[in-house]
Amino acid sequence: MNPQKVKRAIAHLALQKVPVFLWGPPGIGKSSIVAQITKERDIGFIDLRLSLLDPTDLRGIPFFNPTDNSAVWAPASFLPDGKQKEGILFLDELNTAAPMVQASAYQLILDRKIGEYTLPEGWAIIAAGNRESDRGVVFRMAAPLANRFVHLEMEANVEDWMSWAKNSKINPTIIAFISYRPDALFTFGAKNDEKAFATPRTWEYVNAILSSNPQDDLLLNMISGSIGEELAASFLGFKAVEKDLLDINQILNGQITEVPTDPSALHILCTALTMRIDETTRAKELDNLVRYTLNLPAEFAVMIIQDLRQRDIGLDYISSWPLWMRKFNTMLR
Repeated sequence: MNPQKVKRAIAHLALQKVPVFLWGPPGIGKSSIVAQITKERDIGFIDLRLSLLDPTDLRGIPFFNPTDNSAVWAPASFLPDGKQKEGILFLDELNTAAPMVQASAYQLILDRKIGEYTLPEGWAIIAAGNRESDRGVVFRMAAPLANRFVHLEMEANVEDWMSWAKNSKINPTIIAFISYRPDALFTFGAKNDEKAFATPRTWEYVNAILSSNPQDDLLLNMISGSIGEELAASFLGFKAVEKDLLDINQILNGQITEVPTDPSALHILCTALTMRIDETTRAKELDNLVRYTLNLPAEFAVMIIQDLRQRDIGLDYISSWPLWMRKFNTMLR
């Protein structure tokens, strides 16, 4: 399933309090999807890395109750305490936890209680983990535990990532590069022994590196350490054309009509232009952009307009829109 379908499915099942196990390779944003759901619904979110816990951490520590001479289990302080009525308890890396830790989660997942502790009524349980084929240290999940979940498998998806990246203000060069090289979003392979490889997570690292403006002689090593040496060299080669890009403000003001000839420069420019447009953009600037696309190669003109339409940017009232439709209408899908 692509990330957007996974997000919708988890949001629905969480409302029904049905436990979900989200499978997927490393770095594709499994925990981010769950965090987004809780943020959008304004509910609680507790992220537990079960691989870091001991079996007694979930159940709690026993202590002597002198009132009735009994042993009482003190609930773990990191579990939801009911102060937030709704939320998601996220059990990350469940299948990398030792079997005894997994076993201690049985009752919490099935009965929503463990020891003296009961999960608040409004809270749902979502778990996640890497697949056994993903080169991670995982323990096969016991059938009784696996049977307690609805299992969903998530895959990296370029279109979903592009939409997220634009909303998250990821560096336009990175977005343009992924558009140019969709295969570069996710390069993980179970048979690949490289320590660094590209995933949505490591492209965020690249974004952070670029934002920090490191010294030039460090850039290749830093980016290679995030996404691998070969891909880093390809990305920086793509990035090198940035200095030849035209001024976006001048394009939107109608002062420039020339078009880059280098394909990489075209990708970067078109991505940057679409990122500058939102619902607050003045009609004159939008009209200038549409007029500018009339000079672009057809595939780039269509790429810009399709992006604007997907974001519900109105074009019908723009004076240059009929000209654009006459020229490129047959290429729209």
